[in-house]
Amino acid sequence: MGLLRVEGLFKAFAAIRAVDSVSFEVRPGEIYGLLGPNGAGKTTTISMISGLLEPDAGEVIVDGTPFGSDPQKAKRIMGVVPQELAIYEELTGRENLEFWGRMAGLSSGDAKARASEVLAALTLTERAKDAVKTYSGGMKRRINLGCALLHRPKLLLLDEPTVGIDPQARLNILEFIRGLRATGTAILYTTHYLEEAESLCRRVGIIDHGKLLAEGTLKELQERLGGDRLFVLEADLKDISPDSWAGFHQRFRVIQKTERQLVVSAIGSRDPSDCLKDLLGLPVQVENVTLKRPSLNDVFLQLTGRDLRE
Repeated sequence: MGLLRVEGLFKAFAAIRAVDSVSFEVRPGEIYGLLGPNGAGKTTTISMISGLLEPDAGEVIVDGTPFGSDPQKAKRIMGVVPQELAIYEELTGRENLEFWGRMAGLSSGDAKARASEVLAALTLTERAKDAVKTYSGGMKRRINLGCALLHRPKLLLLDEPTVGIDPQARLNILEFIRGLRATGTAILYTTHYLEEAESLCRRVGIIDHGKLLAEGTLKELQERLGGDRLFVLEADLKDISPDSWAGFHQRFRVIQKTERQLVVSAIGSRDPSDCLKDLLGLPVQVENVTLKRPSLNDVFLQLTGRDLRE
């Protein structure tokens, strides 16, 4: 049973359906990725789950209790890391941690002890007495994450926690988040970075225009595209339509087409060599055909007809 269950969540701003009947669950010890482009509805979903926005319809259930019936209970077991940094730049790293620990209900002594533990875990002990305004972007992100962890939440909401930082800092944060999974924490992780979702999340929900289009493990989502392989055909495809090729749509599903490239999956359980023969025999001057494993972006392309990063 999920520590967090979202059922039919809906939120509109005027005529815009920001979140449209979204349902999913996050289980203890699981990182569930909510993957979609900017403006897809990820942050609005997080805001409703954490109580910052009231849903127009639907329900958020935290640890078996509807959020609306006991908001304080839900907030006590929840940690939230917003996309925008929620830290005080003039305060030191330790002061930020202790402040947010007290806000979460810890005693002064517990907040101090826990702040020391979190600083060590985030490898920030040596900078604990420095003002946060002197920190790098990656260090600020780590302190921002640490502030949500002082009270040891059972449920952690992470809204694009690695936006705007360098690759090494991102790797450090991702490794720390992986460690939280081992403690049994249920983690909802929103991102538009494909590689993060693929390496971090056990299950992924793909959201666009407020709708949850698909969800599952990476393997399950790959199965939507015909298994563990896609064929990438390179040729001059300008003004050429696969619709004109006899029998093509009975054998292949088009994932993406550009003027120089056609990405397809095979329909049915066919031998890859047979698929390659079919593609090389098409009525077009084929320059190259390669095999690749389907990515989350390929799933997104199939569902929406556009690239995830658009």
